[in-house]
Amino acid sequence: MNAYDVLKFSGLLALIALCGCHQEAQPQEPPAPKVQGDKVGFAADAPQLASLTIETAQPRPAAISNVTGRLYWDDDVTVRVFSPVAGRVTSIAGELNKVVSANTPLAEIDSPDFGQAEADARTADGNLRLADQALARTKELLEHGAAAEKDVENAEAADIAAVAERDRALAKLKLYGGVPEGGELYVLRSPVAGVVVDRNINPGQEVRSDQMLANAPNLFAPLFVVSDPTRLWLQLDVAESDLQALQPGQPLRVYSQAYPDRVFSGVVQVIGDSLDPATRTVQVRGVVDNPDKLLKAEMYVRADVVMNAPETARAEVEIPARSVFMRDNKYFVFVEKEPGQYLRQLVTVGAEHDGKVPVMSGLSAGQRVVTHGCLLLESLVESGQSS
Repeated sequence: MNAYDVLKFSGLLALIALCGCHQEAQPQEPPAPKVQGDKVGFAADAPQLASLTIETAQPRPAAISNVTGRLYWDDDVTVRVFSPVAGRVTSIAGELNKVVSANTPLAEIDSPDFGQAEADARTADGNLRLADQALARTKELLEHGAAAEKDVENAEAADIAAVAERDRALAKLKLYGGVPEGGELYVLRSPVAGVVVDRNINPGQEVRSDQMLANAPNLFAPLFVVSDPTRLWLQLDVAESDLQALQPGQPLRVYSQAYPDRVFSGVVQVIGDSLDPATRTVQVRGVVDNPDKLLKAEMYVRADVVMNAPETARAEVEIPARSVFMRDNKYFVFVEKEPGQYLRQLVTVGAEHDGKVPVMSGLSAGQRVVTHGCLLLESLVESGQSS
């Protein structure tokens, strides 16, 4: 064999070796996913794993979160003052934000009605004194034989009638809050202690005793509102699906846009007995502590309903809303049992808030759920069950 043949033979061997190496470098097809019922399994190097994102289910921090609410005066410590008499306002003592005690004068009203009630009380008192004197005189005459028995009986009846008329007149005057001192000037007083938080009265204004019965809102407004602004009521509109997580006595965390760094404390008091047919929400009333008077009535706020200790012990968790999918009107999630192994589980969920959904049953805190790629796993499960 000459040199040329040797060179040719060596090149042929090199080409054969190169072809062999190329065949060994060809990648093998990854094994197909294993589907058994609701279970899906992937090999460790399966490319589908790159499409899946896993997150851990967290304990639910609040029973209901980010519920919109409205603050208003606590009716347990609030009185809306109307005038029980008709007349003209002569002076005003109850200014806004003024601290008042019970029976503090708020305004003076020149009222013929009140003057008539005082006159009736004075007249009834005078008539009673005359009836007492007539009864005493008649009894004395009877003892001396100068009067008949029937005269005494008539005098006693007249005295009883005078007492009844005196009591009626005084009761009417007391209802107005006055005493028989004379004059037509009626003093409108605060029935309770508190702060004057609203005033709808001006000097010279004509007021009526039936003002509170008017249908027009501008006439229905009370003359004064006295309340305790350190306690406010909170009305929450809670979704129907959240009612199972709600009960009286649960703490409230209240947030206001005016004070983004402050959290105000409250408590759930009353849960409504009916739903709004339009919004499918129920009205829930809470009370909020406002010691610094920062919160104002008619302010809109957000609130979290905090779970009680017995409720917290339940296996209620919160997961991203994209983890949950629906099939046949039921909700499911995929749970990672071990790396590459996933199980479809039936869950019960509440209403979505801020991209999160509460899971009432079917999932425990600490379990890892699939947040991206649920539809891929669901398609594999469905195809496996149909084959």
